[in-house]
Amino acid sequence: MKTNTLHKWSKILLIILGISLVVAIFVPIWSIFLNAPQYPEGLAMYIHADKVSGEYEIINGLNHYIGMKEIHADEFWEFKILPYALAFFAAMCFLAAFVNSRKILYVLTGIFLLFGVGFVFDFWRWLYDYGHNLNPHAAIIVPGMTYQPPLIGYKQLLNFEVWSYPNVGGAIMIATGVILIILAFMEFKRAKKAV
Repeated sequence: MKTNTLHKWSKILLIILGISLVVAIFVPIWSIFLNAPQYPEGLAMYIHADKVSGEYEIINGLNHYIGMKEIHADEFWEFKILPYALAFFAAMCFLAAFVNSRKILYVLTGIFLLFGVGFVFDFWRWLYDYGHNLNPHAAIIVPGMTYQPPLIGYKQLLNFEVWSYPNVGGAIMIATGVILIILAFMEFKRAKKAV
């Protein structure tokens, strides 16, 4: 038995992960949903790999009053590289499966986890910047108040209820990380038994 080859189910799961990561390029990754008495139907903003969609123009108008910067997709360098990063990880999944290499799986898992940590930190930093760096000449100023939306979960911001949570693309990325860890661990145990 070759000690560097993958189990059949590992290869199948890697192919599924590769396809899923390609899908993640084209669907929303994260959702931010706002609800207030004057907007009972709510306002939604969706963050994709390469753009922002939803009612973010209305949200920009509301944020103007409290001094938050406007959200414009062309200001984010992340949108220029994220589709390529997801495509790269999809290609790595396919490569590990078709080359049948445990080493590539290990490398892929490590790089993807570093990417995931970096992605979450960068998103938190983006939310922090928008919620804290306010225009001091805004129409509405509440001393000591910041407006950073939650990274994940719920937060009350003035009269707005704000929810932030993974959308389809984010769920794919989280599931990919978890499955890669499990596969790498199982393959490591399998390699130990084969020695």
